[in-house]
Amino acid sequence: MKIRFQADANLDPDIGRGLQRRAPTLDYRPASGLIPDSMQDLDVLKLAAADGRLLVTADLRTMVGHFASFIESMDSPGLLLVPAWTPVGAVIEGVIMCWLSWDAEEMRNQVRWLPR
Repeated sequence: MKIRFQADANLDPDIGRGLQRRAPTLDYRPASGLIPDSMQDLDVLKLAAADGRLLVTADLRTMVGHFASFIESMDSPGLLLVPAWTPVGAVIEGVIMCWLSWDAEEMRNQVRWLPR
């Protein structure tokens, strides 16, 4: 089963637009209108999990710890960490690589870094 992605509010919206152009069948939901900047990490994780979506985030400081707490009591489709300094084009290519290479089940409750 293919991974479905949920963008965190801290990701550049150009990533979603680029993914739509490069891989129109890839299921990547932007944060716009869904995840405000002020939403707590656990609520973002719950939202992504409720829709069966792997969360893509640039929040390297707090999200990993919150993810570890979250999976103690709930299942998650996973967490993909994207360093904030990564160029948009590299993020697009990395997400496509994840989508083509990883199965949704193998990502369950896993944290991975964006491939380079």
